[in-house]
Amino acid sequence: MADEVSDAGTVRADAWIWSVRLTKTRSQAASACRAGHVRVNGERVKPAHAVKAGDEIRVFHAGRERVVVVSKIVRKRVGPPVAATCFVDNTPPPPPREFVAPVAVRDRGTGRPTKRDRREMERLQGLGGDGPTAR
Repeated sequence: MADEVSDAGTVRADAWIWSVRLTKTRSQAASACRAGHVRVNGERVKPAHAVKAGDEIRVFHAGRERVVVVSKIVRKRVGPPVAATCFVDNTPPPPPREFVAPVAVRDRGTGRPTKRDRREMERLQGLGGDGPTAR
């Protein structure tokens, strides 16, 4: 394990992201880099970009942005307790549940919505529905 974790040197961005378990697979980490979802010190990077201790990495993965600062260089995938010591997590907390907009959901197999159902869905979505023909 001594050669897996170190304070000095560099490692590929996709390998580090995968090693500290920010993504499930290395190919997901590489795909995120190629798609522009990974930023190192504010700049978009390719999968082979060299990451060193002290770099700030922003990863947008699985619908959420993670902000971490590299504290140790990891060359191979490590267990969760060791991975937690390899970075400082500066990710902002997720927004509270009550601020999430309500979504109109209909039961499967109930057919097309009636005019009344449609108006109720528009009211929930904040699309108005108070025009000249609304009741």
